[in-house]
Amino acid sequence: MYLRRWLQRGSIWLKRELPGYCAFCLAPAEGHGWCSTCEQELPWNLHACRQCGEPVVPGQPLCGHCLVDPPAFSTTHTGLLYQGVVKELVHDFKFHATPRAGMLLFDLMLMTPPADKGDAFLSVPMTKANASARGFNQSHWLAEQLAKTCDVPLISAKRIKDSPSQRTLNRRERVANLAGAFLIDVKLPRHIVIIDDVVTTGSTGHALATAALKAGAQRVDIWAVARTPLGKD
Repeated sequence: MYLRRWLQRGSIWLKRELPGYCAFCLAPAEGHGWCSTCEQELPWNLHACRQCGEPVVPGQPLCGHCLVDPPAFSTTHTGLLYQGVVKELVHDFKFHATPRAGMLLFDLMLMTPPADKGDAFLSVPMTKANASARGFNQSHWLAEQLAKTCDVPLISAKRIKDSPSQRTLNRRERVANLAGAFLIDVKLPRHIVIIDDVVTTGSTGHALATAALKAGAQRVDIWAVARTPLGKD
């Protein structure tokens, strides 16, 4: 009995890790790492604020936050919501460096690319503590893959302020926490696109976009896997 259970668990793990099976329901899949049924059921971000990506009612171009206090970036492109299986994928990639999870997130981003990919991509640098704990930067990895595929130059920023974790902070506290956290010491082209895995409140994007504008960029956008609806983790 124990051997059978162990073999069943091993079979499920193997199917999740190898191509040819849907990463979500484990059914046979061709092409992408998921089947057509699961693709339709993914939490797509269908109606979003064009500036920060926050879900809004159909026909509403901007959310209340962006109308009252617009961020430094111009648009946010997030094809999915940070919920359900997408949240699990991001977690597996960010905290466990699961290779297939990273490739699936990369493929999902390519399914809904922004119309304008800009003149260069910019990845989000990590604090020294996070870089040491995780061993890799998921934003930079995604940016590298996208830069190669889209034939767009990749530029790196520096994290010059080791701010406390953002997880327990509200929107205002996150913005204050990241003020002056990034430095870009090269002259940037006109249009920069920040690459990230998840946009929560947009505070990281705002701080990095502010640094990019100071470094010569005239427009900064964000392209990420998913958007966390405000009020949810």
